[in-house]
Formats: sequence, structure tokens, C-alpha cells
Amino acid sequence: MKTVAITGGAGFLGSHLCVNLLNDGLKVICIDNLITGNLKNIEHVKDHKNFYFINHDVTKFISINENVDFILHFASPASPSDYLVYPIQTLKVGSLGTHNALGLAKEKKATFLLASTSEVYGDPQVHPQNENYWGHVNPIGPRGVYDEAKRFAEAITMAYHRHHKIETRIARIFNTYGPNMRAKDGRAIPNFISQALNNKPMTIYGDGTQTRSFCYIDDQVDGLYKLLNSEYNDPVNIGNAEEISILQLANEILKLTKSESKIVFKELPVNDPKVRQPDITKAKDKLSWEPKFSLEDGLKKTIEYFKKFL
Repeated sequence: MKTVAITGGAGFLGSHLCVNLLNDGLKVICIDNLITGNLKNIEHVKDHKNFYFINHDVTKFISINENVDFILHFASPASPSDYLVYPIQTLKVGSLGTHNALGLAKEKKATFLLASTSEVYGDPQVHPQNENYWGHVNPIGPRGVYDEAKRFAEAITMAYHRHHKIETRIARIFNTYGPNMRAKDGRAIPNFISQALNNKPMTIYGDGTQTRSFCYIDDQVDGLYKLLNSEYNDPVNIGNAEEISILQLANEILKLTKSESKIVFKELPVNDPKVRQPDITKAKDKLSWEPKFSLEDGLKKTIEYFKKFL
């Protein structure tokens, strides 16, 4: 039986990976200090015979006294509202945490997958964004704590690959959504759904013309799994290439929830990207992957999930 360790395994993405990998017959070691993760996300697998949870901060030395075949490094605050509250922790988990996770991969001779982000492209001057684009990032702006943490994480991952011959994978994850997101996550889709279901004003920052590309969680997990099992070491965009404006997104959620909420506009945050759309040519060519869920279908599933808690 193969064993996988997932840092940030109680978070949104990590918890879905835990479940899917258990279903595929792997032993799963979930590591999380619960700063933004939640035990409720893994409640239904906590008694599984092949699931183990370790409450640990990966910025400190990671010790596992058994063989590990795969290490998936997903530990990090991921929404602006989180990494602006935890700026130092975000920088530390991207640097020290990645270093420790790579050290464990070196010790165990394990394949290492880094959860990077589309935020390495910053406020892009190339559109759509492909993996050859180096990005347009303000390193000292408020968002820089996340952007630069992930850029450093990519750099040290490639250094371990080249110098220590570690098998590494880098996923540049574009906006992902679905069940297990927190109602107060701070990102557009959970914000809009929570506001719409409560008939509260839906808050758009800026004029709503900025664009994003949203990937449903099942598609994201499928892409990550295919990347992990590939032999491709360079970064790969994993996201949905369908681009939509934030105002269009808000109106779509209003329609699907039949909400009476009104849209209100507030000031755009500093360095907020104006556009975001992945070029997924490499994912198609190298992984034979592309998303299957339409935005409407994914939103319907996500809305049903939030109805249970709101």
C-alpha cells in the first residue's frame, strides 16, 4: 500500500485530496495545524483504518516514522482575508514549511507535489497566462506575502529537483471552488453565495469588470492527481480556461439562488489582479486533462452545500 502525506490536509483542497486518495486505496497521513483548516472537513474519514491525522505546524521539523511515497504540500492560507491576517505565517509556511516538506521528501525518497498558485503571475501583463510567463508581482505590497511565498516555494522545489534529484511536481492552481469552503473564506464565490442565501448585499470590490476563471473542486483534484502520477517536473497550470467578470459571476449566483440581494460596490484592494485566465495547453498535452464541469453545474453543487450551513 502506498502512503501519502498531505500538509494542509484539513483545508479546502487538502481535505478533498484526503478523501480521493483514501478511495483510491492509499494510506493518508494528514498534517495540519488548523490555522485555516477545519477538522469538520475530515470528520467523515477520521475513523478510516488508513487515515491518520497529525496536528503539526510544518514550519517546524516534520518527523514521520514510516515509509512515505508521496508528499503533497498544500499547507498555507490561501484567501486574501486569511493571508492579510496571517502575513508572517503565510511567508513562513511558503519558505520554512516548503523546506521542511522537501527535506522529508529527500529523506523518504518520495515524490513531492507543490500546491503553487496563479498568484505567482501577480497582476499579469500577459493574457491568458502560460507557464513561461514570469509574472508581474509587487513584492512589498500587501498581497506580496502570498505571491512571493509561493514564488519562493517554486524556486526551492526546483532547486531540490535539480540538486538532490527529488521527483517534484508543481501545480499552479487557479481559483477553485466547491464544498468544504468556509462561508467567511473571503473569496468571491463563498462570499457571494453566503450573501445571496442570506439576502444580504453582495459586495463587489472595484467595478466588477476584473475577470477570474473558476475551476470546480472535482476537476481540480483530477488534474492534481494526473500531475502527481505524471513524470513532468516543470510548473503546470491547473484551472478552468473559461473567463468571467466578477459582476457576471455575482449575477449568475443571484439567478441560481433566486436571491433578493442587491449588488454594492466597494473600493478595489491594492494590487488586485485585473485579469486571470489560465492557458491550459500544457495540462492538455502533458496530462491529458481539462475540466469537465461547467460553471453553472459547479455553482449549483456549491450552493447546495452552503444551504446546509446557512
